[in-house]
Amino acid sequence: MKKKLFILLLSIITTAAHAEFSTRAKSAFLIDYDSGAEIVAKNADTLMPPSSMIKLMTLTVLFDEIKAGRLTMDDRLTVSENADYENPLWYPASKICLVAGQTISVRDAIMGLIVLSGGDASVVVAEKLAGSESAFTELMQKKARELGMNQSTFGNASGLPNPNNLMTSRELAILAQHIISDYPDIYPLFASKRFEFKEYQSDWCKDWGRTHTMNYNKLLFIMPGADGLKTGHTDDGGYGMVASAKVGGRRLIGVLNGFNGKSHDALAAEMKKLLEYGYTNTTNHTFYKPGDKIAKIPVWYGRQPEVIATIEKPFVITVPKSDGLNGIRVLARYNEPLPAPVRQGDKIGEIIAQKNGEVIARAPLVAMNTVKKTQFIGRVIKNIRVIFGID
Repeated sequence: MKKKLFILLLSIITTAAHAEFSTRAKSAFLIDYDSGAEIVAKNADTLMPPSSMIKLMTLTVLFDEIKAGRLTMDDRLTVSENADYENPLWYPASKICLVAGQTISVRDAIMGLIVLSGGDASVVVAEKLAGSESAFTELMQKKARELGMNQSTFGNASGLPNPNNLMTSRELAILAQHIISDYPDIYPLFASKRFEFKEYQSDWCKDWGRTHTMNYNKLLFIMPGADGLKTGHTDDGGYGMVASAKVGGRRLIGVLNGFNGKSHDALAAEMKKLLEYGYTNTTNHTFYKPGDKIAKIPVWYGRQPEVIATIEKPFVITVPKSDGLNGIRVLARYNEPLPAPVRQGDKIGEIIAQKNGEVIARAPLVAMNTVKKTQFIGRVIKNIRVIFGID
């Protein structure tokens, strides 16, 4: 078996540059959703309090329960005294405004978390799924590690100040990618501009609810294509936002944290500036799509002599508009021959994009077709042909 490196595309190397993005936020991160390319990174791996952006993990654990069929949108969740609006914990905090003993639907809990940033709803969800908010943080931690979020830690489900609530901008972007890709039926709810809760149980809450219906994510109101995800704010941590927008068929994900602005409107304006920087200065190139025949790889002892290599998702790279494809080289790397059997979908190599010698994107090559192993007599014949140099 020998390692094969096949050049699929080679371009002339030149260099060009674009202006760096500047922001007053302590941390900023911007990636392309399809390619995963990093466009802006400022303190992207620094652990910081995520404030209410932590609710994205609370929602993710809940979404898994819905996806698995263990909960439905119409199921009812019971509100405990821990989530009661008269609990002093919720006086200054964002909430739906719930009363102990009432029940709310899973759908309303989700909408309350997304639009109203309801910390009380996060407690309701946590207690339903784990029995207590403390036990729920263990589920949050486990899910984070499954997603490759190896630094994030969780002290509660709401994002209220807690020394254990720490996340990086990079890991918040990883979480956003997961939500968008893995819950396509639920994700559109993040674009909701308002939510009017219909089941208030106290006169105070009914009055409070009349003026609390609009999404804290003001980017939805000022940027066409913006469709999520979540904001956060604490006095110590400043303003933060995880956002996504799809413009001209291209999706970007941006994260800001530690922004010392005056309001959620100022935060939205800063996020709009970050996303527009990405769209203005970079572009995508799609080299291959699922089903494209990228390479033919010989198969040893196979009923067919070779297997076709393709990809599972579009192979996309993000480059500065000023560079185009200058300095880009695309390679297919695999071992040959592959031992039979090879099953459709098996990983059989990888495709790599390099820019000026540095890897900027990679994806697995997978088998487009199944190649079964020959019967014993076929393998004997194959050995004889090799011995006598017939092959």
